[in-house]
Amino acid sequence: MRLLTIIFALMLAITFGACTSGPPIHTVDVVDIEQFMGDWYVIASIPTFIEKEAYNAIESYRLSKDGTIATTFSFNKGSFEGPRKVYRPRGFIQDKQSNAVWGMQFVWPFKAEYRIIYLTEDYSQTVIGRTKRDYVWIMARKPVIPENDYHRILDFLRAEGYDLGKLRKVPQQAK
Repeated sequence: MRLLTIIFALMLAITFGACTSGPPIHTVDVVDIEQFMGDWYVIASIPTFIEKEAYNAIESYRLSKDGTIATTFSFNKGSFEGPRKVYRPRGFIQDKQSNAVWGMQFVWPFKAEYRIIYLTEDYSQTVIGRTKRDYVWIMARKPVIPENDYHRILDFLRAEGYDLGKLRKVPQQAK
């Protein structure tokens, strides 16, 4: 019960925190939703409170028959050997033209803003952002990305107005 209360409080904060008068954040032009599905390793993030101590964080997406995105977010808490935490929010594509704007629902009826703001042509790296620029996730198909790619993404985030001082690299162990 305590976990549900924490998740509910988090989602309220994220949902109501999405209201902002700041400059818009642009998304990629179009996302091939089928190609986007699968596992994404979290390389770095401006984390929510649940993931501040995440190790081996992976976000997995599966397109459901009803058009929603079955999501599994899992990580070890506190260390590589820490307890495995698993969350199963549901994604709702809100911009059907681009497939780049979703609502991510942890607790009904609240949906957190989820925007695909960066995506490589080969779908090997992506960045998920929010208009408020309070959270961001750099993700890749592999647990490590080349350093020059990471710095290019940091430059992109800086230009988008993110505070990179809040960014945390997520420790990943290749399996």
